[in-house]
Amino acid sequence: MKDIDSDLLQTVKKRLPLEFLPETAVVLGTGLGHWVDSLDRSRAVPYFELPGFPESTVESHQGRLIHGWAGSSPVLALQGRFHLYEGYSAEEICLGIRLLARLGISNIIFTNAAGAVNPLFQTGSIMVIADHINHTGHNPLLGKNIDHWGPRFPDMSRTYDHSLRKTALETGARLGIRLEQGVYLGVLGPSLETPAETRAYRMWGADAIGMSTVLEVITAKHMGLKILGLSCLTNQNLPDCMAETTLQEIISQAETTGKNLSRLLTALIPKIQTH
Repeated sequence: MKDIDSDLLQTVKKRLPLEFLPETAVVLGTGLGHWVDSLDRSRAVPYFELPGFPESTVESHQGRLIHGWAGSSPVLALQGRFHLYEGYSAEEICLGIRLLARLGISNIIFTNAAGAVNPLFQTGSIMVIADHINHTGHNPLLGKNIDHWGPRFPDMSRTYDHSLRKTALETGARLGIRLEQGVYLGVLGPSLETPAETRAYRMWGADAIGMSTVLEVITAKHMGLKILGLSCLTNQNLPDCMAETTLQEIISQAETTGKNLSRLLTALIPKIQTH
């Protein structure tokens, strides 16, 4: 692991109005970037203008760091993330999370698009992540530990903050948005799952499958952040009647589900700020 470069921190502090320091940040996944359009007084810095920052190469990941206001609450957002299948290392994938932590946030909301493997979960619904399985074969904490970031062996038994999950479920109920709860399984990608893999993952206890989030969550937990995870379920992976799908179909469904996600985030962030 490497510490955050001072040039990167200084660039962000010069480009964004961080005199109103947010407590909460949001990482926006595939097809879910439109929420930032609802933010007030927003300012953005493209990733390519941040020293040493990777660039998003996946369709629908615009690649910008954004500061704005959700109601009366300031918030930071990563509009687009990085993936192992793009050729990035675990350390590069998690650079944005470490940057957010160094900027002083205490809460982080991860969003993603995922395929449901729980047959009771419907396409188009949102799942609050209760736990995860890291099946990527990678870990961002390899190498020498940076002690002021966190412990060498961080405990992962309570990774997803119970209070934040409870607040999300209550907010969803108030808005009339049905929220599921379940286990997210992270895979390497970029190929989608076979029926046999889907059947195996369901036997492991997975409720949804995606190609992101788990490495970022490990990083955030290591640095002491409170974590909430939200998966937009873009398709159902039912091993005995698998239907072919494409990235374009996944993005389209994520953008549709993202309308409810946007409502949820806008209502949720001011409540989180008061915790």
